[in-house]
Amino acid sequence: MHLIVVGLSHKTAPVEIRERLAVPESRLGEALTRLCSYPGVKEGILLSTCNRVEVYSVVEDVDTGYGRIQEFLADTHLSLSSEQLTPHLYWHTGDRAIAHLFRVASSLDSMIIGESQILGQLKDAFEVALAHKTTGVIMNKVVKKAISVAKRVRTETKIAEMAVSVSYAAVELAKKIFSNLHEKTVLLVGAGEMAKLAAKHLIANGVGHVRITTRTPQHAVDLAEKFGGTAVPFDQFKDDMASADIVLVSTGAAHYLVGAEDVHRAVQERMNRPMFLIDISVPRNIDPAVRHVDNAFLFDIDDLKHRVEQNRAERVHEAEKAERMVIEEVTMILDWMKSLEVTPTIVALRNRVEDIKRAEVEKVLGRLGHLSAQDRELVEGLASSIVNKLIHRTMVTLKNEVNSSSGPAFVEAARQFYALDRPAASTQQTETYSESSRYLTDSRPQSEADEPTPEPSVPKRAR
Repeated sequence: MHLIVVGLSHKTAPVEIRERLAVPESRLGEALTRLCSYPGVKEGILLSTCNRVEVYSVVEDVDTGYGRIQEFLADTHLSLSSEQLTPHLYWHTGDRAIAHLFRVASSLDSMIIGESQILGQLKDAFEVALAHKTTGVIMNKVVKKAISVAKRVRTETKIAEMAVSVSYAAVELAKKIFSNLHEKTVLLVGAGEMAKLAAKHLIANGVGHVRITTRTPQHAVDLAEKFGGTAVPFDQFKDDMASADIVLVSTGAAHYLVGAEDVHRAVQERMNRPMFLIDISVPRNIDPAVRHVDNAFLFDIDDLKHRVEQNRAERVHEAEKAERMVIEEVTMILDWMKSLEVTPTIVALRNRVEDIKRAEVEKVLGRLGHLSAQDRELVEGLASSIVNKLIHRTMVTLKNEVNSSSGPAFVEAARQFYALDRPAASTQQTETYSESSRYLTDSRPQSEADEPTPEPSVPKRAR
């Protein structure tokens, strides 16, 4: 069996292709069932987001599997032909497929490195696949490991700690000034998209009170209702500034709306408690002279963008650590997958020798009916001990060599030596303990040894 991935992402396909290929959540189950109906496709998971559509699958043959999944993707949207789709696809198998999944889960392949949404989307895709029974031993293990790797990356690196959006950079700076945003008050002056997004982030990080003012009173009321806050008349917001710990300004005004004197007065009314001011307006709406007011901390759009660029560079540095973790984890899961190749052989070998032992013990005990229960246990124990010692080295060698380049050869040799690919019934007569003993101990010429010999009589028990 082989693990493969076929898909496209923001790196290989424009949004018009991605959106045409995207599978709605309501159709994921049906799509998965159809995927696993293709010959040779044994397991499958479909990850469909705004930035990627990928199929992870366990297939019998790699090349055939690629073709089946490409056909499946083209059939997902009938207006998208294979000719239109193929140039945007990538495909990986083996360690590269596993590494790709681990990188996706850890957000190393995301448009914004370190974003957290993709891990939740992978978990959701996995849940749908589990619900529709399109995964098995291999896919379950690999996806669970991918989730584990993503958690390790977030725990052991700072890849998700530095803000890489202007709106969240504002929140990050506010945390540095106040340490704790719990129950802080933010005054939102204007209603630009970036300001509204920053307000959402502030609320998510503990800000307890939101006050909103815009030039259009009804707009302020609507936004206040949306954020669970309070509307403030636009001509009164300067007087209201003293009640705000954080003032976020984002309007279309072509001049300064807030001056140094306004901020100085507000800080005095606050008994010199710190005030954090964020100006994300272009042109600026807060006079840069505010920077000279004690206990007033002003940051404009350029300050925030500079911080974002620093954070992006830091995330890239942290991503290098994460990439090394992915390589480590891929090696571990590959070892596990290789062990799957030897497991059936070990099980078959154990079953084979157990069948032979059981048949021979039953044959002997049938002739020694006068043995006590204790003696019978001794005979059975002796047989088990001999069998275990005979196959012990074989078992150890198979387990030790499974991850080596010679692993498949050892597995094949064991199956040949013990005739594990032949039905037990056809090998029973030539693999019994008595037959093996005869060939090992008979010193006669081969021509004589090939002739059947009478079974030795069992001596009577001494009285």
